[in-house]
Amino acid sequence: MPKKKRKKRRRSPHVSSAKKTTPQKIKKEKKSIAKKSKKILIYVFPFLFFLMAVVLLFLFLIPEDRVKRDSSLNVLLVTLDTTRADRIGCYGYEKAKTPNLDSLALGGVQFSNTYCQVPLTFPSHCSILTGTYPIYHQVHNNGTYYLHPDLLTVAEILKGRGFKTAAFVSSFTVDSRFGLDQGFDFYDDKFAEEEVFKALKSERKADKIYTSFSNWLDKNGTQQFFCWVHFFDPHLPYDPPAPFKEEFLEKPYDGEIAYMDYYIGKTVEKLKEKNILNKTLIILAGDHGEAFGEKEVAGHGVFLYDVTMKVPLIFYAENNLPKGKVVKSRVRLIDIMPSILGMLDIAMSEEIQGISLLPYIEGREKDDLGSYIETYYPRENYGWSELIGLIDGDWKYIQAPKEELYNLKKDPEEEKNAINEEKKVVSDMKNKLRDIIKNYSSGLEAEKREMTAEEKERLRSLGYVGFSEGISKDELPDPKDRIDELQMIHQAEMYEFQGNYQEAAKIFEKILSLRSDTPSSYVNLALMYAKMRKFDETLRILEQGIERIPGSEVLLSRQGHTYLVLGRLKKALESMQAVLKINPRYFDALLASAYILGIMGKKEEALGYYEKALEIEPENKFLRMNYALNLATSGRPHQAIEVLNTLKIDYPDDYGIYQNLGITYGNLGDFDNSIEYLEKAISIHPTPLSYLNLAVALRKKGNLKEAIYYLKLYLENAQGEDEMRVRKAQEELSAWENMLR
Repeated sequence: MPKKKRKKRRRSPHVSSAKKTTPQKIKKEKKSIAKKSKKILIYVFPFLFFLMAVVLLFLFLIPEDRVKRDSSLNVLLVTLDTTRADRIGCYGYEKAKTPNLDSLALGGVQFSNTYCQVPLTFPSHCSILTGTYPIYHQVHNNGTYYLHPDLLTVAEILKGRGFKTAAFVSSFTVDSRFGLDQGFDFYDDKFAEEEVFKALKSERKADKIYTSFSNWLDKNGTQQFFCWVHFFDPHLPYDPPAPFKEEFLEKPYDGEIAYMDYYIGKTVEKLKEKNILNKTLIILAGDHGEAFGEKEVAGHGVFLYDVTMKVPLIFYAENNLPKGKVVKSRVRLIDIMPSILGMLDIAMSEEIQGISLLPYIEGREKDDLGSYIETYYPRENYGWSELIGLIDGDWKYIQAPKEELYNLKKDPEEEKNAINEEKKVVSDMKNKLRDIIKNYSSGLEAEKREMTAEEKERLRSLGYVGFSEGISKDELPDPKDRIDELQMIHQAEMYEFQGNYQEAAKIFEKILSLRSDTPSSYVNLALMYAKMRKFDETLRILEQGIERIPGSEVLLSRQGHTYLVLGRLKKALESMQAVLKINPRYFDALLASAYILGIMGKKEEALGYYEKALEIEPENKFLRMNYALNLATSGRPHQAIEVLNTLKIDYPDDYGIYQNLGITYGNLGDFDNSIEYLEKAISIHPTPLSYLNLAVALRKKGNLKEAIYYLKLYLENAQGEDEMRVRKAQEELSAWENMLR
């Protein structure tokens, strides 16, 4: 029995214990099993092959184009003003000196076919920061529009997610007064701290922008941030600093790009220094290009040809994007905002017209994106027709009094206008353009604004010369028919930038004869005479303009400036008061009136103008300093100290602020504070005034020996000082020395 049981346990479970197994049955079962196995393998092998293919695809293809979305990334948006893609090394320009841009492209993703939507700084940046077309955000020009407060910027979205937000801009065209500061905790748009009216020095070089960004990052780099850094350097006038000036003597535009590239490198190094480069998404984008005589055009803004519409675009994120990827598909600047949101895994609003470019980076999308394009600059600046257009497939269509159609694939130089040969294409493009305008017009009321004369002057200093007032409702001329005039304007600009004001004046004389009903024609010519210090001629031209166009704010304000330069304060005040009757919020007129009234001893009246000016431009350093001086000399020293203390925070290295604090405390009899601030002022930058006031404060405190030391320093450096004050100091010195004996 035990043996039988053991035998039973050894039996195969596949063999029946009730039936006897024969060799024939075993053979038959083997055939059956083989047949079933063959049938299974028919299905299994393809599956295994497919599985292996998927694994190989994952191993060899996916990692190359991998995009790792990460909500913890910092974002640094760097915009490169007036930068053509084809002037950068990684875009094929062998003469470029752009090692930092090239390195970022090599370590990240380069888009080789990127279009802006409008070839002007402010509206293009509005498209970048909102992800929408100009027909949606309703900003069509520099200086004459606000960004509507109802529009949502990427800064606002990220600030709402807890990001620290900051912007560092280098041109008046993107001044905070125009609304691009929406969503930014800190918006640095100080362009010319020491300039009275900030009219002619509206650009900051890349070194200043980098320094401001670097200082901010030192204080805020431990928090998640979104920063926008705006480099304006390649814009007219092309004047790179040494050593780039000497190296690119024949090609100063390339020198400006090389100089900008150097500070892009410094910016990346700063991220490395803070150990956050590997946690930061960097996006570098041109806002528009620049023409250098192609199709007889120079500059940008008037036309929609590729030289002003194609821009560089580079994405870099050390651990989150593929390296060395080049996307050849056509993309747009409006796609930057949704791409940022996609990288951070943030849902996108339906109102955004751009799309995320992450599928293009991953290779899942390859189709060219169509784009609406426009420029209202010729209409608003010169009284010529605006241009609007569409890029779709291989074609670019430009709607104008004389329409244009170009096949960008076959004719990248846009030399052959195919408008008469391609009727079907034209019809299709018109219909598509009509649909885009219908579908993407936001219904927002355009935040149109009248520029002050000061603002026009500042834009003019950046090369935006003409501003047309009172455009006729009649059919406007095609800009192509005004190329001769445009070339004259650009030539005058170049003469002006070169300092050849006499030749510039000759051209502006011709322009005035063509456009005698436009105030800017008189102002442009008057400025050339002013720069040649021919002030009688300046006033003659301005008076001629005022007689032709009575009540022109532009002409009256320029007249007031000229009188102020000549020291004819009463006449200057009359002109500025006339401006304020037209525009009570005109900043230059308010500041000039306050300044002149203060000199005249009318302190209370001046105070009112200072306070109105502060409502408009509270960051203006000159204004704040003079406001404090007015308060101090009109019996309000404690209010003056409050203003000076806020200035001290903003400008910790400005000796003048400490000097004024020392003098004000001295007048109050607080000699301890007076001595402290005057010594601080002298340590930064010694002046005769600080020496004298410190000597007086020390004498009042009883430190006679030190007082004598500083009074001697005053007398040793008293060249140019008031003679009566010097004689009084000499008398005091003798008296103090006698007391010491």
